[in-house]
Amino acid sequence: MCSVIDMSDEKVPAPRVWEQPIDSGPSPENNATFDAIIVGGGPGGASAAGYLAKGGKKVLFIEKSVWPRDKICGDAVGGKSLSHVQELGVKEVLEATPHFRVTGIKFSSPKGHIVRVPLPEEDVAKMEAGYSLPRAQFDHLLFDACQKLVRDAGGMVLQGGEVREVLYDDDCGGEDPGSGSKESRHASGVVVRVGGRGGEEFTFHSRQLVGAAGYRCPVAVSLVEDTYSEKMVDRTHYCAGYREYWTGVKDVGDSAGDIEIHFVDTVIPGYFWLFPVSEGVVNVGIGMVMSLMDKQKKKLKALQADVIANHPLFKERFADATLVAGTSKGWQLPFGSPRKSEKNQPRRASANGIRLVGDAATLVDPFSGEGVGNALVSGEMAARHIIEEKNHSEYQEELWALLGPELINSFRMQKLSRKAWLLNWFVKKASKKPVLQEMMTEMIASKEAQQDLHSPWFMFKTLMF
Repeated sequence: MCSVIDMSDEKVPAPRVWEQPIDSGPSPENNATFDAIIVGGGPGGASAAGYLAKGGKKVLFIEKSVWPRDKICGDAVGGKSLSHVQELGVKEVLEATPHFRVTGIKFSSPKGHIVRVPLPEEDVAKMEAGYSLPRAQFDHLLFDACQKLVRDAGGMVLQGGEVREVLYDDDCGGEDPGSGSKESRHASGVVVRVGGRGGEEFTFHSRQLVGAAGYRCPVAVSLVEDTYSEKMVDRTHYCAGYREYWTGVKDVGDSAGDIEIHFVDTVIPGYFWLFPVSEGVVNVGIGMVMSLMDKQKKKLKALQADVIANHPLFKERFADATLVAGTSKGWQLPFGSPRKSEKNQPRRASANGIRLVGDAATLVDPFSGEGVGNALVSGEMAARHIIEEKNHSEYQEELWALLGPELINSFRMQKLSRKAWLLNWFVKKASKKPVLQEMMTEMIASKEAQQDLHSPWFMFKTLMF
């Protein structure tokens, strides 16, 4: 629990570090030039900025908000994130703050069958299995560490900067901004408004931009929609999410234990989750693919309220629970599932001088909804490609070569999870068959093992014998 400050006769909770402003130094001067400009201060942008700074690059790191700020999310930080959290100097700081250590995942089927999948014991013992903590907390710690790396390397940080325009080499001399060919145009900088509506605009120059500002990142919009006239949002590959924070939910761990994913009959196709985030607080949410939600005309907030109030698995657990005021929020998750009509998978993520990372590159896992790990991975990759002066097309190719097999498997699993009868049968079987539980543990821990899920012979042997 947080400490208190004695103010006369009142006890006022002391602000925690992630609730404090971040001093990121002086703002850059107009027309300043940098080796790279990072747009977006979440995990993908922080990763790219931090690794570029560690590689000796002079970076401008731009965040639209001013810290502290919130980010709507499921709040899980998976195992693949931890090497980057360690490398960027955040792991020890994070573990010194309140957080929830994930030791397993609990699944339930529409008929109420339950199976617990423990995470590998060696990973849990080494604290490498994953965390669950509010993104307001995680992002603050990560941004603060990376902005210090940026400034130590001679770069600069700008909070409260909204990118209004992406500049290209042919955006000059009064010519039509689109006069050059798509392939020949090269990013050359950004125009940023500081101070909100009516604020002053500044121009900053760099021939290397990283777009990391979420699913409507201005760098992504400029690349995908404005330059190539391609589809930015495909509702078949986007998920709508809704999140609330609750206290007093029964049967959840305090500082370590399981996160929960429930395939509830009234929510199929989609799922309901409970992710403890420490100190008695639970992230409670619901998600559904947007195209499927459109067909069924379902509202996530109403669906979640009905599950909490009436579902036999949850109504008693929430009987004495309290919704934390002001935490009811929705958002969109851009899935990294393969697009049949796209040459660049999962969507165009690079051009001359531009690389997109995280949600801006639509890299959210289509089954679990987890996006932090892929944001950190893609941020490191973008930084490495800039440092090594690789062609932008190599970034697109390596990104999909690394993450594509995992995202394809997750998309298949997402489609399987839409079938209520299959979920009921599989979870009931797994709850009674330890070998299936071991298989699920391996598939969570090893992306190579996920391939077995799509081998008919392997699944037949495992399920039927």
